[in-house]
Amino acid sequence: MSLSTAGAAPKRPPATGPKRPPRRPAANSPAHRGDGWLAWILIAPAMIGFLVFAVYPTLRGVYLSFTEFRVLTPPTWIGLENFREMFADSVFWSSLGVTVYFVVIAVSLTMIVSIATAAVLHRITESTVIRGLIILPFLISTVVAATVWSWMLDTQLGIVNVVVQAFGGDGVQFLTSREWAIPSVAFIHVWKNMGYTAIIIFAGLQTIPPQVYEAGRIDGAGESKMFFRLTLPLLRPILALVLVLNVIGAFQMFDIVSVTTKGGPANASNVLQMYIYSKAFGQFDFGYASAMSLSLFAILIIITFLQMRLLRANESETD
Repeated sequence: MSLSTAGAAPKRPPATGPKRPPRRPAANSPAHRGDGWLAWILIAPAMIGFLVFAVYPTLRGVYLSFTEFRVLTPPTWIGLENFREMFADSVFWSSLGVTVYFVVIAVSLTMIVSIATAAVLHRITESTVIRGLIILPFLISTVVAATVWSWMLDTQLGIVNVVVQAFGGDGVQFLTSREWAIPSVAFIHVWKNMGYTAIIIFAGLQTIPPQVYEAGRIDGAGESKMFFRLTLPLLRPILALVLVLNVIGAFQMFDIVSVTTKGGPANASNVLQMYIYSKAFGQFDFGYASAMSLSLFAILIIITFLQMRLLRANESETD
């Protein structure tokens, strides 16, 4: 090794500091302008569908509610006359009362059965087969489910009455009597929608920390006490959401009544949606039907407002 080489100072490696992340192009830069057009192209089908099938029918219905409109004649503006007729229509108020009666029965049973089912799924079994069987009725077409249940609840040949008579009882007119029409329809509605509601509540149960139940066991609380003192209070936001969604769905119920009872007997199951349908497509009074639809829309808006209030007032205690 030469002296010049030996006397030279060793070279230090270049200092390496923390690498800065690459700068993203600004939103208005040329690199992003093409993305904006692509985004509008991708959402255009959904926007067109929303405007054509949601916004336009809604605005058209609001306009027709202030007109007298039948199929073969153009709409004639009559102002609030349809609403005056609606407030004086005894069938409308009867249908609204029947609807409220149905909503109370259907929603109450749906909530009770769904909460119990979700608690069983969460605390007792983890079988995916059982969870699939619970959600299965929700996946069946409502018309198919209503048709099958109308056969099963038939007074003469229905299997339910066959079982009732086998135990010594008399045949029950589930769908043809004023006393049993709405409870029977509500039972079909509960059977059809219970699984979906139970799965939502079950998802809410999985968000509860297991340490909460461990602390309850240490304090000597049993399963029933923990359910009422821990589970239900922690599920208040989920229960509020599910409750309002079930109420809205029950107010809009039409297909089960249309298949099973058709509003009978003697308007005993003539829910508001069924009355609106008969006015629009039975008597072709689309103006009056639109006025009733607008009133139902206002009811659902109020329920949605209550939903927001409930969700704000019942914050989860796990936060």
